[in-house]
Amino acid sequence: MSEDFSEPTVIRDNRRIDPETGQVRGEPAAQEPAPAQPTVGGPDDGADTYGADAELGAAQSLAAERLEELQRLNAEYVNYKKRVDRDRDVAKNAALAGVAEALLPVLDDIHLSREHGDLTGPFVAIADKLEATLTRFGLERYGQDGEPFDPAVHEALMHSHSDEYEVATCVKVLQPGYRFGERVLRPARVAVADPQG
Repeated sequence: MSEDFSEPTVIRDNRRIDPETGQVRGEPAAQEPAPAQPTVGGPDDGADTYGADAELGAAQSLAAERLEELQRLNAEYVNYKKRVDRDRDVAKNAALAGVAEALLPVLDDIHLSREHGDLTGPFVAIADKLEATLTRFGLERYGQDGEPFDPAVHEALMHSHSDEYEVATCVKVLQPGYRFGERVLRPARVAVADPQG
């Protein structure tokens, strides 16, 4: 069976030393380089450079968008945390003020007993501890004889005129007032003297 080849077979021996003579062969003849194949999408392709610039611009735009969203979410979270902390403090203060307000009648009895000298024995220590504990949490008793009358924190139960005073003055505190922080739980009930004329 015979094979039919359309092209003859060519064998090239590129060894530097001739195997028959042992001599160094001369430089082989330079072969013609293969014709350059056109490349698509290479570095010299202007269309590809435009495409890369467009992709880079789109990526930068997307990154800027995501950064803006992240900053907005971060700001919302910080505001939420501040609001929750503030609401927690308000709720805590409201609860403490509610307890203190419920104990005002007990504090009035302790105050009256102390003024009349009826608070004696072990009850003195208990009363002192109760008042110290409520003071530590922010309860403050106020109202002194001789202080100027302030309708925001005083309630006038009696009224008179006197030449001794230049402004409306609390001449007698009938029942002390209590405040919790800035909140007035109960105004001080007082007798007020106005200047004459």
